[in-house]
Amino acid sequence: MKDTSPDRTGHGEGRTERELREALEALAGGVLPDPDAYRTARGEWLRRERRRRLVLAVLIAVVFTLATLIGLWVLNQAPSDPGVIFDGTGSPAAEGLSLTRLHP
Repeated sequence: MKDTSPDRTGHGEGRTERELREALEALAGGVLPDPDAYRTARGEWLRRERRRRLVLAVLIAVVFTLATLIGLWVLNQAPSDPGVIFDGTGSPAAEGLSLTRLHP
């Protein structure tokens, strides 16, 4: 009786693997590529690339618009009355007084 199992020592291959390889080679040999396969794949890739760039440009425009609107809204929320820093009363710096400088 002939052994059909793979060789357990790792040398050679069994009948099942050889038959499977032959069947797959015969099947692969019968497959012919579509003549326009490259052109079709390239066209699909270019469409996806254009769409990706368009989505990115729209996303950048939306983020920029939102940041501008939020910034304008925050600036508009500032109180209209002058604050303590700009209250209009005189200060020593405004009246021309300065600290005296000590010379050694």
